[in-house]
Amino acid sequence: MNTLHSGSGTIYDVLGIGFGPSNLALAIAVHEYNAQVSGEDRIVAGFLEKQPRFGWHRGMLIDDATMQVSFLKDLVTMRDPTSDFSFLCYLRERGRLVDFLNQKTLFPLRIEFHDYFEWAAARVRPLVEYASEVVSVQPVTEDGEVRWFDVTSRNPAEPGLTTVRRARSLCVATGMEPHLPPGTVLSDRVWHTSELIPRVAGLVDSGTPVRRAVVLGAGQSAAEAVDYLHRSFPGAEICSVFAKYGYTPADDSPFANRIFDPEAVDIYHGAPREVKRSLFDYHRGTNYSVVDMELIEALSRTMYQEKVQGKQRLRMLNISRIREVRGEGDRLGITVEYLPTQEREVIEADVLVHATGYQPQGIGERLGEIGKLCLRDEEDALLVGRDHRVETIAHVTSDIYLQGGTEHTHGITSTLLSNTAVRAGEIRASLIARRMTAGARAGG
Repeated sequence: MNTLHSGSGTIYDVLGIGFGPSNLALAIAVHEYNAQVSGEDRIVAGFLEKQPRFGWHRGMLIDDATMQVSFLKDLVTMRDPTSDFSFLCYLRERGRLVDFLNQKTLFPLRIEFHDYFEWAAARVRPLVEYASEVVSVQPVTEDGEVRWFDVTSRNPAEPGLTTVRRARSLCVATGMEPHLPPGTVLSDRVWHTSELIPRVAGLVDSGTPVRRAVVLGAGQSAAEAVDYLHRSFPGAEICSVFAKYGYTPADDSPFANRIFDPEAVDIYHGAPREVKRSLFDYHRGTNYSVVDMELIEALSRTMYQEKVQGKQRLRMLNISRIREVRGEGDRLGITVEYLPTQEREVIEADVLVHATGYQPQGIGERLGEIGKLCLRDEEDALLVGRDHRVETIAHVTSDIYLQGGTEHTHGITSTLLSNTAVRAGEIRASLIARRMTAGARAGG
């Protein structure tokens, strides 16, 4: 069902592709702006999401897992602390504000923060069409200029029926896709952590025996998967395979965390390439392949308790890599190499979980031919302005904004929640300024 308020002649000021937290924050920013203005000053916005409803990493909504970012870095507070779309307003409406404050924590449960996202998404529902997969984006030229984009979408359940919408600007926020080692073949026995909870539930519900599960990876999702599998299958051995000596604690110290400040984006964007690279490398430990110390300590205690009891179910295969995976009947044969000696061992397992992270989709996959209009640097990376707008060839006057996939220009926060609210405000401000410039050009 088409829920966007638009007629056949509607031209959107901005059409968002994808509706995760980033474009949700933009939808809220637009909604709040439109509530303060009238008539032609309002931003005509719409958002297309291929999922049938709002969802954010549902496969990892473990019941006791907490956020790794402060609740104050929600969808609005860093942009406007008075907004009634804040997490605190959500808590008040849910009747849990006092209870949450009594917890004395900055980090809500992940399932609670997801419910907050759903609460906020429901309030801007008229701006969104779910079950709407974008299949093509075409430039529309007038007087030699690319002034609009025609976006064709379809309901995955009815692929023969398509809808075309025209927009002056696009805001692409399609999120990340699972990263897998080359040659990986997913199956009922081989998963990515993005599927963890439904896959485990399926095995539990069906009564399928799990005697051994292997988790590949050394980051937060890997450690959480190890812990979750260990609790879900109390009779199974859980093996964690990674190339490090041990899990590395996340650096969440006050000074290191400044890399997530809005001002850090200004510094990063204006810095020379070599400085960008060094900043990124210096501060990888704030987010990449690291684990919360509390979880590291909990897993270590579990391993020690099992050793004392003489029944070790939790094993860490450190300094190791998986070299081969073979299906052997209803089980897997996983060849693990111990790197210091190159000795190899074949481990029989029922499940292999890849906690190997995510990667941004290339703009070619997201926008097709439109990608040819975008400018790139000598390393073939997109040129993206401080306002998150992709630089394009001269005759393109329509705009493409990116939320995500801009680590090379905007730093570590481009794929994280830390600056979501601020970034939405910056894109909104750019949309308004660009529209005023276009109006002045047309009038002059």
